[in-house]
Amino acid sequence: METTFTYELRQPKNIEERKKYPALFVMHGMGSNEQNMLQLVDGLEETFFIFSVRGHLPQPPGYAYFTIQGFGKPHREVFDNTVEKLTAFIDTAIIEYPLDESSIYLLGFSQGAILGMTIGLTFNHKIKGVVALSGYLPHFVKEQYSIKPSEKLSVFISHGELDPIFPLAWGSANVEFFKQLGTDVTFKTYTEGHTVSAENHRDFHEWLLDDLAQ
Repeated sequence: METTFTYELRQPKNIEERKKYPALFVMHGMGSNEQNMLQLVDGLEETFFIFSVRGHLPQPPGYAYFTIQGFGKPHREVFDNTVEKLTAFIDTAIIEYPLDESSIYLLGFSQGAILGMTIGLTFNHKIKGVVALSGYLPHFVKEQYSIKPSEKLSVFISHGELDPIFPLAWGSANVEFFKQLGTDVTFKTYTEGHTVSAENHRDFHEWLLDDLAQ
């Protein structure tokens, strides 16, 4: 698949001809990479086509999807460009792989969660579910983006109660914003920092499989 992104693909072992499969697009946090996220989705490739996407900007020791100008403030131009590139990536994957357009999911941690929620809110009704682990919605997304989530959109949001990077209140604000739109939201908090605990890991796996079955 021709794309500006490096990505890692995981998929069911036995692909049936003419069958369409749900897809999960995975995005990492700042300074990480696509390989580090695969441990979070291990086993889900039995059900999903999984695309773990590397950020296109160097951010030692890894990569990033966008730059920031301050606390909770992405550079708008870079952020907008990345959202455009990621939505194009998803569109291309839908064309080139046997993906079920009604079962497209996004999963992200930190920067990846920020982008996952943003794309879920704006991407032409194409996203069925978003798993947002320790992220926030930038003010300009809420105030200036064209918000048009699918009526079937469901969101799993989790946040560490001890998160020193993004305060817990930011996670709660995400929940309230989605609820105001009438979106089905599951919100979980954990006695953790800016990380994904084993309990959080189990919870979002269960949520994904339950939501897909609905």
